[in-house]
Amino acid sequence: MTGTGGELGARAARSRALAVLRVRSRALAVALLPAAVEVILLTGAATGQFAGRGWDTARWVVGVLAVLVLLAAGGIALVVARARPAASPTVPVSERSAPDLYRMVRELADRLDVPAPSAIALTPDCDSWLEDRTHPAHAPPVIRAHDEPAVPGARLERRLAVPAPVLVIGSPFLWWMRVAELRAVLAPVVAGTGPSAQPDIAAARRFVRGLDAAVAVADAPGRGPLTRGLYAALGRIARLLLRACREHAALMERGVATAAAERAHAVDYGPRIAAQEQVGLAYAGWDRLLTKVALPAWRMGRWPSRLDVGVAAALTELSRRDRLADGFAARLGERPACDLLEEPGVVDEAVSLLTARLFHGGPAESGPSWAPVDWQAYPEEVVDRTWRAEAARLHRVLDSLGVSPSLDPAKPDPGGPTLARVLDHLTEPAADTAPTVPAPTPPLDNEDHEVSEVSANTPGSADADPDPATERSALLAAGLSAALAREERAESAVPRGARAQGPDSALWEDGDLPLFPLQPPRTGRELLAAHITAMICCAAVDTAGAAPGLDWLDGPTLLLDGERAADLTPKVLSLIEDGDPAPLRAWLAESGIRPEKPVRLV
Repeated sequence: MTGTGGELGARAARSRALAVLRVRSRALAVALLPAAVEVILLTGAATGQFAGRGWDTARWVVGVLAVLVLLAAGGIALVVARARPAASPTVPVSERSAPDLYRMVRELADRLDVPAPSAIALTPDCDSWLEDRTHPAHAPPVIRAHDEPAVPGARLERRLAVPAPVLVIGSPFLWWMRVAELRAVLAPVVAGTGPSAQPDIAAARRFVRGLDAAVAVADAPGRGPLTRGLYAALGRIARLLLRACREHAALMERGVATAAAERAHAVDYGPRIAAQEQVGLAYAGWDRLLTKVALPAWRMGRWPSRLDVGVAAALTELSRRDRLADGFAARLGERPACDLLEEPGVVDEAVSLLTARLFHGGPAESGPSWAPVDWQAYPEEVVDRTWRAEAARLHRVLDSLGVSPSLDPAKPDPGGPTLARVLDHLTEPAADTAPTVPAPTPPLDNEDHEVSEVSANTPGSADADPDPATERSALLAAGLSAALAREERAESAVPRGARAQGPDSALWEDGDLPLFPLQPPRTGRELLAAHITAMICCAAVDTAGAAPGLDWLDGPTLLLDGERAADLTPKVLSLIEDGDPAPLRAWLAESGIRPEKPVRLV
């Protein structure tokens, strides 16, 4: 170990590991205590010292107690040993598909004088770590044999090789960072394989992971009353042991991290400072790409198949816009880390599908309603379809409210949905003029009881929607919320698809998805604003020659004469909150958009 800090960290980690193992030893001692007492009583009876009816009764009572405690302890130990610890959902990368990446990691491990990771996997996150998958349910031990026996006719010597931890790398790092930057970022992570090989630390980690897995087993549903009671007792004992070693385990991991950081201090220390800036930039771009670009596609049943390519484009655009990132443009001429993969496109597609499953809960395989989309087809396949689907939902709700196509009886029916219908309905009438359009409560089925309470409230009241809105806007927003809830329930009733197949497929269940939902449910006003904006974009495309577009940082966008349209949010909110369409109508006239013309819907 190099450096005083590293030595202190290693000593502290081993000391805390021994403390965790002492908790295990005390639990074993408690389990063996009744048996030890029974042995003493039996020995006393054999020597004639513990004779009499009272001692005979004590021997029977303690003997039965010892058997019960030993059976319970054996059952608990069996569950802890066989329970499958949790593992992160990842995309495994074989050495055949990334020989240069494995070579770089092994060279880094040699420089750090630590064991090399046993495998490499990618995660759709901006982080990297070591993950122990030595449990047989994750990765069975490798059986190795000598090619030739030492003595002719002798049996081949076979041994079990315990694999080192798996190196999990954030996939955005590979597509955004340069090779030198990735090596510098991974140095402290790879250095952690050294403490992992220390027997006491490895044993303490196995014990803690086993207890955590036993708690998960105890909490699993679908058991009978008797079995549920037994597993409840198991869960209480496992939690008790976890609480006893929680602080020691946390301090052990802190010591391991300190020792690993100190060991990696002399390896690529200079580049690591600059690479850490790229980590923050990658996280910002990845978050924007998922929430602004990927999420609209997932909602339409499409999953972008090149998310990591997209994050590289998004970060390049962010570097161009951010004055703090001006100096990062020169680094783009260096070799990107994704060149370490033999087939980056195949890996990117697998990571993109896993990302959709984790953050949206999509199926494990492509299908008619869950198809991949590339970035060239994104504007037509996602942006335009999203606008027209939302515009169609908006007009269906208007139909349910009994809103006529035109407020002026003298004007003929335009023969299709128009933007003018929406503007006229949401325009707040004068105080001395009665509304010309009735606004009944949207009809709801019996199965929509959970949304009926929202739409049955007085429109515009504080109980119905805390956001400022006119009476008609609040009622229309409630109708859209109810319609969207019905569609989501219908979609959730359809099976998600087959499970993913692969080494990590058994480590997580489809019922737990999405693990990390990106956004909370939208409010009624947000839904209404999004649907009105979609209707405006449809009218612009159909009547003014506009086109759907994609901004890497802001997501779907409207292009007028090849340029991004102005932000419509203030103008739409003016219509929703005040019933004033003047700002929006002025912008429509300036842009050449005809609100009275029918638009095409899906």
